[in-house]
Amino acid sequence: MNQEIMKKYAELALVKGVNLQKGQALMINAPIEGADFTKVVVRKAWEMGAKDVHINWVDDELTLLQFEHAPDEELDHYPEWKVLLQNSLAKDGGAVLNIRSTNPDLLKDIDPTRVARANKAAALALKEFRQYTMNDRITWSIISIPTGDWAQKIFPDKSREDAIQSLWEAIVKIVRVDKEDPIAAWDDHNATLATAHDILNKKQYKKLHFKAPGTDLVMELPKGHIWKGGSAVSEKGITFNPNIPTEEVFTMPHKYHVDGTVSSTKPLNYGGSLIDNFSLTLKDGKVVDFKAEQGEDTLKHLLATDEGATRFGEVALVPHESPVSQSGLIFYNTLFDENASCHIALGKAYPTNLEGGSSMTDEELDKHGVNDSLTHVDFMIGSAELDIDGILEDGTTEPVFRNGTWALDITGKNA
Repeated sequence: MNQEIMKKYAELALVKGVNLQKGQALMINAPIEGADFTKVVVRKAWEMGAKDVHINWVDDELTLLQFEHAPDEELDHYPEWKVLLQNSLAKDGGAVLNIRSTNPDLLKDIDPTRVARANKAAALALKEFRQYTMNDRITWSIISIPTGDWAQKIFPDKSREDAIQSLWEAIVKIVRVDKEDPIAAWDDHNATLATAHDILNKKQYKKLHFKAPGTDLVMELPKGHIWKGGSAVSEKGITFNPNIPTEEVFTMPHKYHVDGTVSSTKPLNYGGSLIDNFSLTLKDGKVVDFKAEQGEDTLKHLLATDEGATRFGEVALVPHESPVSQSGLIFYNTLFDENASCHIALGKAYPTNLEGGSSMTDEELDKHGVNDSLTHVDFMIGSAELDIDGILEDGTTEPVFRNGTWALDITGKNA
Protein backbone atom coordinates (compact mmCIF):
# COMPACT_ATOMS: atom_id res chain seq x y z
CA MET A 1 0.00 0.00 0.00
CA ASN A 2 1.33 3.45 -0.86
CA GLN A 3 2.72 5.76 1.81
CA GLU A 4 0.02 8.42 1.48
CA ILE A 5 -2.76 5.94 2.24
CA MET A 6 -0.82 4.57 5.22
CA LYS A 7 -0.30 8.11 6.52
CA LYS A 8 -4.03 8.85 6.26
CA TYR A 9 -4.87 5.59 8.05
CA ALA A 10 -2.29 6.27 10.77
CA GLU A 11 -3.69 9.76 11.28
CA LEU A 12 -7.23 8.36 11.49
CA ALA A 13 -6.15 5.83 14.13
CA LEU A 14 -4.47 8.51 16.24
CA VAL A 15 -6.94 11.37 15.79
CA LYS A 16 -10.31 9.58 15.72
CA GLY A 17 -9.21 6.28 17.25
CA VAL A 18 -7.31 6.99 20.47
CA ASN A 19 -7.44 10.80 20.01
CA LEU A 20 -3.86 11.15 21.18
CA GLN A 21 -3.23 14.29 23.23
CA LYS A 22 -0.06 16.33 23.42
CA GLY A 23 2.05 15.09 26.32
CA GLN A 24 0.24 11.72 26.47
CA ALA A 25 1.97 8.34 26.36
CA LEU A 26 0.97 5.80 23.70
CA MET A 27 1.27 2.02 23.76
CA ILE A 28 0.87 0.12 20.49
CA ASN A 29 0.30 -3.63 20.22
CA ALA A 30 1.26 -4.56 16.66
CA PRO A 31 2.17 -7.54 14.46
CA ILE A 32 5.84 -7.66 13.49
CA GLU A 33 4.72 -8.27 9.91
CA GLY A 34 3.11 -4.83 10.00
CA ALA A 35 6.29 -3.01 11.03
CA ASP A 36 6.23 -0.62 8.06
CA PHE A 37 2.75 0.66 8.90
CA THR A 38 3.50 0.73 12.63
CA LYS A 39 6.51 2.98 11.99
CA VAL A 40 4.22 5.40 10.14
CA VAL A 41 1.94 5.46 13.19
CA VAL A 42 4.87 6.01 15.54
CA ARG A 43 6.21 8.90 13.46
CA LYS A 44 2.78 10.53 13.44
CA ALA A 45 2.42 10.04 17.20
CA TRP A 46 5.71 11.86 17.86
CA GLU A 47 4.64 14.63 15.50
CA MET A 48 1.41 15.00 17.49
CA GLY A 49 3.38 15.54 20.69
CA ALA A 50 3.34 12.13 22.37
CA LYS A 51 5.58 12.05 25.45
CA ASP A 52 6.42 8.37 24.89
CA VAL A 53 5.60 5.64 22.37
CA HIS A 54 6.03 2.00 23.37
CA ILE A 55 5.55 -0.96 20.99
CA ASN A 56 4.61 -4.49 22.03
CA TRP A 57 5.45 -6.61 18.98
CA VAL A 58 3.40 -9.74 18.26
CA ASP A 59 4.57 -12.54 15.98
CA ASP A 60 2.23 -15.38 15.00
CA GLU A 61 5.07 -17.84 14.44
CA LEU A 62 6.48 -17.21 17.92
CA THR A 63 3.02 -17.50 19.45
CA LEU A 64 2.53 -20.86 17.76
CA LEU A 65 5.93 -22.08 18.97
CA GLN A 66 4.99 -21.15 22.51
CA PHE A 67 1.78 -23.19 22.38
CA GLU A 68 3.60 -26.11 20.78
CA HIS A 69 6.43 -26.28 23.33
CA ALA A 70 5.72 -24.38 26.55
CA PRO A 71 5.18 -26.55 29.68
CA ASP A 72 1.56 -26.71 30.80
CA GLU A 73 2.29 -24.91 34.06
CA GLU A 74 3.77 -21.94 32.16
CA LEU A 75 0.48 -21.48 30.32
CA ASP A 76 -1.10 -20.76 33.70
CA HIS A 77 1.41 -17.96 34.31
CA TYR A 78 1.17 -14.45 32.86
CA PRO A 79 4.37 -12.46 33.43
CA GLU A 80 4.13 -9.85 36.18
CA TRP A 81 6.26 -7.41 34.19
CA LYS A 82 3.64 -7.37 31.44
CA VAL A 83 0.95 -6.61 34.00
CA LEU A 84 3.02 -3.76 35.46
CA LEU A 85 3.70 -2.35 32.00
CA GLN A 86 0.03 -2.09 31.10
CA ASN A 87 -1.22 -1.00 34.51
CA SER A 88 1.41 1.72 34.81
CA LEU A 89 0.50 3.10 31.38
CA ALA A 90 -3.19 3.16 32.33
CA LYS A 91 -2.52 4.85 35.67
CA ASP A 92 -0.50 7.47 33.81
CA GLY A 93 -3.48 8.16 31.54
CA GLY A 94 -1.81 6.71 28.44
CA ALA A 95 -3.60 5.67 25.26
CA VAL A 96 -3.61 2.14 23.79
CA LEU A 97 -3.76 1.32 20.09
CA ASN A 98 -4.26 -2.33 19.18
CA ILE A 99 -3.41 -3.39 15.61
CA ARG A 100 -4.95 -6.86 15.31
CA SER A 101 -4.16 -9.04 12.31
CA THR A 102 -3.97 -12.63 13.53
CA ASN A 103 -3.99 -15.68 11.26
CA PRO A 104 -7.47 -17.20 11.87
CA ASP A 105 -6.05 -20.74 11.62
CA LEU A 106 -2.95 -20.12 13.73
CA LEU A 107 -3.83 -22.49 16.59
CA LYS A 108 -6.16 -24.89 14.78
CA ASP A 109 -3.92 -27.89 15.59
CA ILE A 110 -3.26 -26.89 19.22
CA ASP A 111 -5.14 -28.60 22.04
CA PRO A 112 -7.90 -26.07 22.92
CA THR A 113 -7.30 -26.82 26.62
CA ARG A 114 -3.86 -25.23 26.35
CA VAL A 115 -5.24 -22.14 24.62
CA ALA A 116 -8.01 -21.83 27.22
CA ARG A 117 -5.49 -22.01 30.08
CA ALA A 118 -3.36 -19.24 28.59
CA ASN A 119 -6.38 -17.04 27.85
CA LYS A 120 -7.68 -17.42 31.39
CA ALA A 121 -4.28 -16.66 32.93
CA ALA A 122 -4.01 -13.46 30.87
CA ALA A 123 -7.56 -12.43 31.73
CA LEU A 124 -6.98 -12.90 35.46
CA ALA A 125 -3.68 -11.01 35.40
CA LEU A 126 -5.07 -8.11 33.37
CA LYS A 127 -8.32 -7.67 35.29
CA GLU A 128 -7.26 -4.27 36.65
CA PHE A 129 -6.15 -3.06 33.22
CA ARG A 130 -9.47 -4.13 31.67
CA GLN A 131 -11.29 -1.96 34.21
CA TYR A 132 -9.57 1.01 32.62
CA THR A 133 -10.64 0.11 29.09
CA MET A 134 -14.14 -1.26 29.72
CA ASN A 135 -15.06 1.76 31.85
CA ASP A 136 -13.51 4.21 29.33
CA ARG A 137 -11.11 5.48 31.96
CA ILE A 138 -8.46 5.75 29.23
CA THR A 139 -8.66 6.13 25.46
CA TRP A 140 -8.12 2.99 23.39
CA SER A 141 -8.79 1.76 19.90
CA ILE A 142 -8.58 -1.35 17.74
CA ILE A 143 -7.71 -1.33 14.03
CA SER A 144 -6.42 -3.96 11.62
CA ILE A 145 -3.94 -4.11 8.74
CA PRO A 146 -3.36 -6.95 6.27
CA THR A 147 -0.90 -9.73 7.05
CA GLY A 148 -0.08 -12.56 4.66
CA ASP A 149 -1.76 -15.57 6.28
CA TRP A 150 -4.87 -13.60 7.17
CA ALA A 151 -5.14 -12.14 3.65
CA GLN A 152 -4.80 -15.57 2.03
CA LYS A 153 -7.51 -16.97 4.28
CA ILE A 154 -9.87 -14.35 2.81
CA PHE A 155 -8.51 -14.61 -0.76
CA PRO A 156 -7.33 -18.25 -1.02
CA ASP A 157 -7.02 -18.20 -4.81
CA LYS A 158 -4.61 -15.27 -4.89
CA SER A 159 -0.87 -15.10 -4.39
CA ARG A 160 0.30 -13.83 -1.02
CA GLU A 161 1.23 -10.45 -2.47
CA ASP A 162 -2.04 -10.04 -4.38
CA ALA A 163 -4.09 -11.17 -1.38
CA ILE A 164 -2.45 -8.57 0.84
CA GLN A 165 -3.09 -5.86 -1.76
CA SER A 166 -6.75 -6.92 -2.10
CA LEU A 167 -7.23 -6.87 1.66
CA TRP A 168 -5.62 -3.43 1.90
CA GLU A 169 -8.07 -2.17 -0.73
CA ALA A 170 -11.04 -3.61 1.17
CA ILE A 171 -9.93 -2.20 4.53
CA VAL A 172 -9.17 1.26 3.14
CA LYS A 173 -12.70 1.50 1.74
CA ILE A 174 -14.42 0.12 4.85
CA VAL A 175 -12.63 2.49 7.24
CA ARG A 176 -13.29 5.45 4.93
CA VAL A 177 -9.61 6.19 4.31
CA ASP A 178 -10.49 6.33 0.61
CA LYS A 179 -12.37 9.57 1.28
CA GLU A 180 -10.72 12.91 0.57
CA ASP A 181 -11.09 13.80 4.26
CA PRO A 182 -11.41 10.62 6.39
CA ILE A 183 -11.58 12.64 9.63
CA ALA A 184 -14.62 14.56 8.41
CA ALA A 185 -16.18 11.33 7.08
CA TRP A 186 -15.85 9.82 10.55
CA ASP A 187 -17.37 12.89 12.17
CA ASP A 188 -20.43 12.40 9.95
CA HIS A 189 -20.51 8.66 10.62
CA ASN A 190 -20.29 9.14 14.39
CA ALA A 191 -23.16 11.63 14.19
CA THR A 192 -25.33 9.06 12.35
CA LEU A 193 -24.64 6.40 14.98
CA ALA A 194 -25.34 8.93 17.75
CA THR A 195 -28.76 9.63 16.25
CA ALA A 196 -29.53 5.90 16.17
CA HIS A 197 -28.56 5.24 19.78
CA ASP A 198 -30.37 8.39 20.98
CA ILE A 199 -33.60 7.08 19.44
CA LEU A 200 -33.14 3.66 21.07
CA ASN A 201 -32.40 5.29 24.43
CA LYS A 202 -35.70 7.17 24.23
CA LYS A 203 -37.50 3.90 23.43
CA GLN A 204 -36.11 2.08 26.51
CA TYR A 205 -37.36 -1.32 25.31
CA LYS A 206 -37.97 -3.80 28.07
CA LYS A 207 -37.17 -6.74 25.78
CA LEU A 208 -35.88 -7.57 22.31
CA HIS A 209 -37.15 -10.60 20.39
CA PHE A 210 -34.76 -11.99 17.74
CA LYS A 211 -36.15 -14.25 14.99
CA ALA A 212 -34.23 -15.86 12.11
CA PRO A 213 -33.47 -19.37 10.82
CA GLY A 214 -32.12 -21.21 13.87
CA THR A 215 -32.79 -18.23 16.15
CA ASP A 216 -35.73 -17.52 18.44
CA LEU A 217 -34.44 -15.53 21.40
CA VAL A 218 -36.09 -13.18 23.89
CA MET A 219 -33.67 -10.86 25.66
CA GLU A 220 -34.62 -8.54 28.51
CA LEU A 221 -32.69 -5.27 28.85
CA PRO A 222 -31.88 -3.86 32.32
CA LYS A 223 -33.82 -0.86 33.53
CA GLY A 224 -31.69 2.21 32.86
CA HIS A 225 -29.72 0.55 30.06
CA ILE A 226 -27.83 2.88 27.72
CA TRP A 227 -27.31 2.37 24.01
CA LYS A 228 -23.95 3.55 22.72
CA GLY A 229 -22.13 3.45 19.39
CA GLY A 230 -19.48 5.18 17.34
CA SER A 231 -17.41 7.48 19.50
CA ALA A 232 -17.05 7.25 23.28
CA VAL A 233 -15.92 9.77 25.90
CA SER A 234 -13.17 8.95 28.36
CA GLU A 235 -13.09 9.72 32.06
CA LYS A 236 -11.08 12.87 31.23
CA GLY A 237 -13.61 13.99 28.63
CA ILE A 238 -11.62 12.94 25.55
CA THR A 239 -13.75 11.71 22.63
CA PHE A 240 -12.37 8.59 20.91
CA ASN A 241 -13.42 5.67 18.71
CA PRO A 242 -12.74 2.28 20.36
CA ASN A 243 -13.25 0.40 17.08
CA ILE A 244 -12.28 1.32 13.52
CA PRO A 245 -14.37 0.22 11.68
CA THR A 246 -17.58 0.45 13.67
CA GLU A 247 -21.14 0.24 12.36
CA GLU A 248 -22.91 -0.81 15.56
CA VAL A 249 -25.08 0.57 18.30
CA PHE A 250 -24.91 -1.58 21.41
CA THR A 251 -26.15 -2.06 24.95
CA MET A 252 -26.24 -4.84 27.56
CA PRO A 253 -28.74 -7.68 28.06
CA HIS A 254 -29.99 -8.54 31.55
CA LYS A 255 -27.71 -11.36 32.67
CA TYR A 256 -30.54 -13.36 34.26
CA HIS A 257 -33.32 -12.83 31.70
CA VAL A 258 -32.44 -14.23 28.28
CA ASP A 259 -34.32 -17.28 26.96
CA GLY A 260 -34.33 -19.23 23.71
CA THR A 261 -31.87 -20.30 21.02
CA VAL A 262 -29.53 -18.20 18.91
CA SER A 263 -27.45 -19.37 15.94
CA SER A 264 -24.24 -17.92 14.52
CA THR A 265 -24.17 -16.56 11.00
CA LYS A 266 -20.40 -16.09 10.54
CA PRO A 267 -17.29 -17.95 11.74
CA LEU A 268 -15.84 -16.83 15.07
CA ASN A 269 -12.06 -16.53 15.29
CA TYR A 270 -11.36 -17.17 18.97
CA GLY A 271 -7.69 -17.00 19.90
CA GLY A 272 -6.45 -18.41 16.60
CA SER A 273 -9.09 -21.16 16.30
CA LEU A 274 -12.32 -21.02 14.32
CA ILE A 275 -15.75 -21.84 15.76
CA ASP A 276 -18.36 -22.10 13.02
CA ASN A 277 -22.04 -22.95 12.52
CA PHE A 278 -22.82 -23.02 16.21
CA SER A 279 -25.88 -22.39 18.34
CA LEU A 280 -26.50 -21.61 21.99
CA THR A 281 -29.63 -22.33 24.02
CA LEU A 282 -30.26 -20.19 27.10
CA LYS A 283 -32.58 -20.41 30.08
CA ASP A 284 -32.76 -17.66 32.70
CA GLY A 285 -29.82 -15.97 31.01
CA LYS A 286 -27.44 -18.95 31.11
CA VAL A 287 -26.25 -21.19 28.28
CA VAL A 288 -27.68 -24.64 29.01
CA ASP A 289 -26.88 -26.30 25.68
CA PHE A 290 -24.61 -25.66 22.72
CA LYS A 291 -23.39 -27.29 19.52
CA ALA A 292 -20.97 -26.41 16.74
CA GLU A 293 -20.07 -27.98 13.40
CA GLN A 294 -16.49 -26.72 13.78
CA GLY A 295 -14.56 -25.89 16.94
CA GLU A 296 -17.02 -27.37 19.44
CA ASP A 297 -14.22 -28.15 21.91
CA THR A 298 -12.96 -24.58 21.64
CA LEU A 299 -16.48 -23.30 22.30
CA LYS A 300 -16.75 -25.63 25.28
CA HIS A 301 -13.56 -24.22 26.80
CA LEU A 302 -14.69 -20.66 26.12
CA LEU A 303 -17.94 -21.28 28.00
CA ALA A 304 -15.98 -22.89 30.84
CA THR A 305 -13.82 -19.79 31.42
CA ASP A 306 -16.04 -18.85 34.37
CA GLU A 307 -19.73 -18.62 35.25
CA GLY A 308 -20.08 -15.27 33.50
CA ALA A 309 -18.81 -16.74 30.22
CA THR A 310 -22.11 -18.64 29.93
CA ARG A 311 -24.09 -15.38 29.99
CA PHE A 312 -24.36 -12.40 27.66
CA GLY A 313 -22.68 -9.04 28.23
CA GLU A 314 -23.48 -7.14 25.03
CA VAL A 315 -25.99 -6.97 22.22
CA ALA A 316 -25.24 -4.89 19.12
CA LEU A 317 -27.38 -3.93 16.15
CA VAL A 318 -25.76 -3.58 12.72
CA PRO A 319 -27.77 -3.21 9.49
CA HIS A 320 -27.05 -5.75 6.78
CA GLU A 321 -26.17 -2.95 4.33
CA SER A 322 -23.15 -1.84 6.38
CA PRO A 323 -19.98 -1.28 4.28
CA VAL A 324 -18.40 -4.38 5.83
CA SER A 325 -21.36 -6.55 4.87
CA GLN A 326 -21.59 -5.03 1.41
CA SER A 327 -17.96 -5.95 0.74
CA GLY A 328 -19.23 -9.53 0.43
CA LEU A 329 -16.20 -10.82 2.35
CA ILE A 330 -15.92 -12.98 5.44
CA PHE A 331 -12.94 -11.56 7.30
CA TYR A 332 -12.46 -14.24 10.00
CA ASN A 333 -11.65 -11.24 12.19
CA THR A 334 -14.19 -10.16 14.80
CA LEU A 335 -13.40 -6.45 14.45
CA PHE A 336 -14.64 -6.58 10.85
CA ASP A 337 -17.20 -9.39 10.92
CA GLU A 338 -19.03 -7.94 13.93
CA ASN A 339 -19.49 -4.74 11.94
CA ALA A 340 -21.13 -6.65 9.13
CA SER A 341 -23.69 -8.24 11.37
CA CYS A 342 -25.80 -7.92 14.49
CA HIS A 343 -23.91 -9.66 17.28
CA ILE A 344 -23.95 -10.71 20.91
CA ALA A 345 -21.05 -11.07 23.33
CA LEU A 346 -20.50 -13.88 25.77
CA GLY A 347 -18.99 -12.61 29.02
CA LYS A 348 -18.36 -9.27 30.62
CA ALA A 349 -20.66 -6.30 30.05
CA TYR A 350 -19.52 -2.71 29.73
CA PRO A 351 -20.63 -0.93 32.95
CA THR A 352 -20.94 2.25 30.87
CA ASN A 353 -24.05 0.70 29.24
CA LEU A 354 -26.00 1.28 32.47
CA GLU A 355 -26.92 4.56 34.11
CA GLY A 356 -24.38 5.05 36.92
CA GLY A 357 -22.78 1.69 36.13
CA SER A 358 -19.19 2.94 36.12
CA SER A 359 -19.42 3.92 39.79
CA MET A 360 -21.27 0.81 41.03
CA THR A 361 -19.74 -1.99 43.09
CA ASP A 362 -19.68 -5.54 41.72
CA GLU A 363 -22.63 -6.38 43.96
CA GLU A 364 -24.65 -3.42 42.71
CA LEU A 365 -23.89 -4.25 39.09
CA ASP A 366 -25.04 -7.84 39.60
CA LYS A 367 -28.26 -6.62 41.23
CA HIS A 368 -28.97 -4.56 38.11
CA GLY A 369 -28.33 -7.55 35.82
CA VAL A 370 -24.86 -6.55 34.61
CA ASN A 371 -22.74 -9.56 33.68
CA ASP A 372 -19.17 -10.01 34.88
CA SER A 373 -16.56 -12.37 33.47
CA LEU A 374 -12.90 -12.71 32.64
CA THR A 375 -13.83 -12.85 28.96
CA HIS A 376 -15.77 -10.84 26.39
CA VAL A 377 -16.23 -12.58 23.03
CA ASP A 378 -18.50 -11.27 20.27
CA PHE A 379 -20.19 -13.67 17.87
CA MET A 380 -22.29 -12.81 14.84
CA ILE A 381 -26.02 -13.52 14.56
CA GLY A 382 -27.16 -11.08 11.86
CA SER A 383 -28.22 -11.79 8.30
CA ALA A 384 -30.68 -10.55 5.69
CA GLU A 385 -33.22 -12.89 7.33
CA LEU A 386 -33.04 -11.45 10.85
CA ASP A 387 -36.12 -9.77 12.35
CA ILE A 388 -36.04 -8.00 15.72
CA ASP A 389 -39.07 -6.80 17.68
CA GLY A 390 -38.87 -4.29 20.51
CA ILE A 391 -41.21 -4.88 23.44
CA LEU A 392 -42.05 -1.79 25.47
CA GLU A 393 -42.77 -1.62 29.19
CA ASP A 394 -46.55 -1.68 28.55
CA GLY A 395 -46.22 -4.83 26.41
CA THR A 396 -46.56 -3.05 23.08
CA THR A 397 -44.48 -4.66 20.34
CA GLU A 398 -42.97 -2.81 17.39
CA PRO A 399 -40.51 -3.74 14.64
CA VAL A 400 -36.88 -2.69 15.17
CA PHE A 401 -35.28 -4.75 12.35
CA ARG A 402 -36.87 -6.39 9.34
CA ASN A 403 -34.92 -8.52 6.86
CA GLY A 404 -31.64 -7.56 8.48
CA THR A 405 -32.04 -3.80 8.44
CA TRP A 406 -33.65 -1.00 10.42
CA ALA A 407 -37.44 -0.90 10.57
CA LEU A 408 -37.18 2.15 12.84
CA ASP A 409 -36.47 5.54 11.36
CA ILE A 410 -32.99 5.97 12.77
CA THR A 411 -32.36 9.18 10.80
CA GLY A 412 -34.20 11.04 13.52
CA LYS A 413 -36.25 12.97 10.94
CA ASN A 414 -39.53 11.51 12.17
CA ALA A 415 -38.51 11.01 15.80
